[in-house]
Amino acid sequence: MSWWGELLVGIAIFVGLIGTVVQVLPGNILVGSAILVWAILTGGPGAWVVFGIAAAAIVAAEVGQWILAGKHMRRAEVPWTTLALAGIAGIVGFFVIPVVGLFLFFAGAIFLVELARRKDRRAAWEATKAALQATLITIGVQLLGGLFAAGTWVVGLFVT
Repeated sequence: MSWWGELLVGIAIFVGLIGTVVQVLPGNILVGSAILVWAILTGGPGAWVVFGIAAAAIVAAEVGQWILAGKHMRRAEVPWTTLALAGIAGIVGFFVIPVVGLFLFFAGAIFLVELARRKDRRAAWEATKAALQATLITIGVQLLGGLFAAGTWVVGLFVT
């Protein structure tokens, strides 16, 4: 693969990592897809080993985020329906107040749904904090997987 092709793959990986943090783009899907394109165009066993390791890291991160965040939410006794409603509110908020609205509407919806369910402001606030912590756990685990995949690709650039 030419240097400019590798540069484009690197840019796509960088955008994917940003998407993982900002949660607007499907970050790790973009990272994995960019490395797949690189492996296809580069060819050879080394490129495919790099892609396999990167893909395994991304899959492990995706599974790990669900396990860790889910465990955190179960401990806080926040049901998945609350998160589903908050997710919908976050999507609406993203369009009402671009980017920032996603987080504001998500957190606000959790608080309101849990307030209606628990009838206690303090308990609703604790549930909101737990949901926001679970969101940070999710972002952190996804980012670690994406960074590991990106690092594997950088090593692959020198090996292949």
